Amino acid sequence: MPELPEVHALAEDLRARLDSKAVARFELAAFSALKTYDPPPTALHGLVIDGVQRRGKFLDVEASGLHLAFHLALGGWMRWRDSIPRKPLRMGKGPLAARVVLDDDSGFDVTEAGTQKRLAIYVVRDLADVPGIARLGPDPLDDAFTQEVFVGIVRSSGRAQLKGTLRDQSKIAGVGNAYSDEILHAAKLSPYKPSNSLTETELEELYAALRGVLTDAIARSEGLAASELKAEKKSGLRVHGRTGEACPVCGDTIREVSFADRAMQYCPTCQTGGKPLADRRMSRLLK
Repeated sequence: MPELPEVHALAEDLRARLDSKAVARFELAAFSALKTYDPPPTALHGLVIDGVQRRGKFLDVEASGLHLAFHLALGGWMRWRDSIPRKPLRMGKGPLAARVVLDDDSGFDVTEAGTQKRLAIYVVRDLADVPGIARLGPDPLDDAFTQEVFVGIVRSSGRAQLKGTLRDQSKIAGVGNAYSDEILHAAKLSPYKPSNSLTETELEELYAALRGVLTDAIARSEGLAASELKAEKKSGLRVHGRTGEACPVCGDTIREVSFADRAMQYCPTCQTGGKPLADRRMSRLLK
């Protein structure tokens, strides 16, 4: 799933490519991906693109007062095309969900891999009309996101597990499954630790890890095209997606806890005092 660093890089890449160009047409191949109907997508035709911004894990393309917003969800991605085929898209079952064609015949495709179709596309006059954006908490890389603000968010989360607090978009915008694993590993904290149980020192270290991990990921993706971002993200992760490998800090074996549609990874030595966390799904399978 694209998270804050990847969506930031996509926005940077598209901003340079779309600057001052006009939308020739918007084409839809997966009807279920479009979540709005007023204004219709055809309202974008002929509008000049003013900018591209990131809002949490949402990507916003603004064109003459309208917003074309994307949430790429679990399997969504974007592919730039220097030349778009003139043949219009047809509704189908393939990965291609939508296409934006510009006035110079370049553009980009929006695709979604896998069977869980969660890609969401919105055409709105105000970003607040997108429910997910309206609910977003503060951006962790904004200057206003101080340690004091962060501490207030964590403490107000009660006994909610730390990983859940970091992933809650209404509390902190942009952090998902992968980077929450990375942040907790950097801070040497268990993903199951209750949010309101952290000491002052642990809160300071978690805040530093949050900002540091995201800033480093953005720096690594600087200047990369969309086609290179997935590989860069995978290569830069230290624990997420690395079950069975050696922890780069202590050498212990990275372990995994599985859920219905995702998994988290952690280092027992670095994060849980050497104790493996309970994997309830695996426990049920072994009974």
